[in-house]
Amino acid sequence: MKLHATRASGANTITAYGDDYVAVNGARRDSNVIVTATEVRDWSAADFAHLSAEHFAELARLGVEIVLLGTGARQRFPHPRLTAPLGAARVGLEVMDTKAACRTYNILVAEERRVALALLFE
Repeated sequence: MKLHATRASGANTITAYGDDYVAVNGARRDSNVIVTATEVRDWSAADFAHLSAEHFAELARLGVEIVLLGTGARQRFPHPRLTAPLGAARVGLEVMDTKAACRTYNILVAEERRVALALLFE
């Protein structure tokens, strides 16, 4: 699906997405990625089955108030012991399929919320 290319306050936005990719400001990414308003970087998580508490600790250190976790074509919930670092840092977590996470990220970043998008492509 192609989205409009308007950037909210100069922030990184998702301009397109599919089952196995996302475009951030028009630049295609097809590996696991973390996106915030100011940063785009590879995410070391290999896949959903291999998520660890350290992956969520990395997200907790981003300085955001909420993390959107896109788990691929279907919504899958990580075990609470894995996501505990986010709770300890008082960072919210919303889990959804990747496409829904991309749409929600754009809405929240347009509202100038401190949000991170963490996407898994499998």
